Amino acid sequence: MDRTFSRIKTQSLNRLDLSKKGSVDEDIEHVVSLLNSCEQFFTTSSCSGRIILIDGVRQAFKSASYSDMSGLSRACGDAVLKFEPFVLHVQCRRLEDAQLLHSVAVNSGFRNSGLTVGKTGKIVSAVRSTHGLEVPLSRHGKLLVDEDYIQFLTQIANQKMEENLRRVQRFFQNFQSAVSAERQHIPDSPGTQEHQVSQHTHKKGRRGEQGTNKQNQLNVNKRRHQHETVGCHDYGDSSLPELNDCLDLFT
Repeated sequence: MDRTFSRIKTQSLNRLDLSKKGSVDEDIEHVVSLLNSCEQFFTTSSCSGRIILIDGVRQAFKSASYSDMSGLSRACGDAVLKFEPFVLHVQCRRLEDAQLLHSVAVNSGFRNSGLTVGKTGKIVSAVRSTHGLEVPLSRHGKLLVDEDYIQFLTQIANQKMEENLRRVQRFFQNFQSAVSAERQHIPDSPGTQEHQVSQHTHKKGRRGEQGTNKQNQLNVNKRRHQHETVGCHDYGDSSLPELNDCLDLFT
């Protein structure tokens, strides 16, 4: 399972970006990079959120202003103003990984998030929100609303974008915390546990040996005629091996 997932992840991340933009949106590069650096996740599609004005030909803006809407006067079709919030699709190695990501998304404000399990065992978690906006502005080239309403819609769309980016940042921070907590609960391997037991036993042996040596020093004058050899295993200075960083977050 792990080998298959790793192979699929490598193939997916090495593919060409087929989106029109051809790259990850700048506002969510840190989120996508963090997810892809974790061995149990990889992203398949994403959008940071956008404000778009559609009239047959789609025009997109990161933030809208009233001047951006001036093209409505030249609209010949059905113009629509839309705000589309952040969306992210992530393939997960195990169901538990998808549930973790889903919980983080919901707690970050993306309450429309969900996860699906395909027949082939593919587990995909979708991070998305419901605070979108879609308002028709013209019909067959005829403007349906006045300029004050267009200006009001522009303000609403920008406020939604600002809230959207705040949720993205909360998601990033909450995911960081969740993964860090998961790393801290990774159990020690059997080899590490054996080393801990061995080191503990060795310390007890050293303490007992020190007590014996003190007693021998007190009696040394009385027992000069005796010769006794005491066996001692010298482990030297050793320290516990660190846990493998299986979730290397910042590469």
